[in-house]
Amino acid sequence: MTTQTLSAPEVYQGQFGEFTITQSDRIGVIIYRAGLMIAALSFAIGSALVLFNNQPINFTILTWLYACFTLALGVSLLTIHIYMALLHRFLQIFWAIGSIAAIGLALSNNEPLAVYVYNHPLSLFGIGFTFVALTGIYFKEAFCFNRLETQILTFTVPLLLLGHLVGILPIQGEQVLLGIWAILFLVFALRKTVQAIPADIGDKSVFTYLKQQRSQQV
Repeated sequence: MTTQTLSAPEVYQGQFGEFTITQSDRIGVIIYRAGLMIAALSFAIGSALVLFNNQPINFTILTWLYACFTLALGVSLLTIHIYMALLHRFLQIFWAIGSIAAIGLALSNNEPLAVYVYNHPLSLFGIGFTFVALTGIYFKEAFCFNRLETQILTFTVPLLLLGHLVGILPIQGEQVLLGIWAILFLVFALRKTVQAIPADIGDKSVFTYLKQQRSQQV
């Protein structure tokens, strides 16, 4: 057996033909998962500071943690593999709207970002788009891999945000939902680190087929 044979990429049979997974594909998945891990850690640390810290909260740290969370999420949305290109683009647009709103709120108000958003629930109509994009990732992962934690998160995140928006949740209820969100987000990110990389790449023949269909329509 030659060295060339040993190093040849594995050929997969997809729905619309054969395909191979390149090193670039694998790097993209690693970046996607790293973004999720950084976002999950930032979110968990920030949530822990809010829920368990008996000392006065340093809201500057919370703002920087949120910035890390948002940037990492944006990287994941750039590298995630989603068959529906329109859905992928919408998630990226939602992230951009939420990020711009967060920057605007942080720069235009004297209150720390977290305090302002909590005290002004209507601000979720702007910054909340970031969490719509995150929920889109949860839904995609729940649909593709049937993960329990993402199935729960798909409902937990809208419940918490909409509940706060309309003022129907007690403080204790919001704290419980926030804790569940932070824990399951970490579980999700950790489980992704041991998942086989080809699973996150998906069937590349489908991407090729859809691209050809779009080209023919144009």
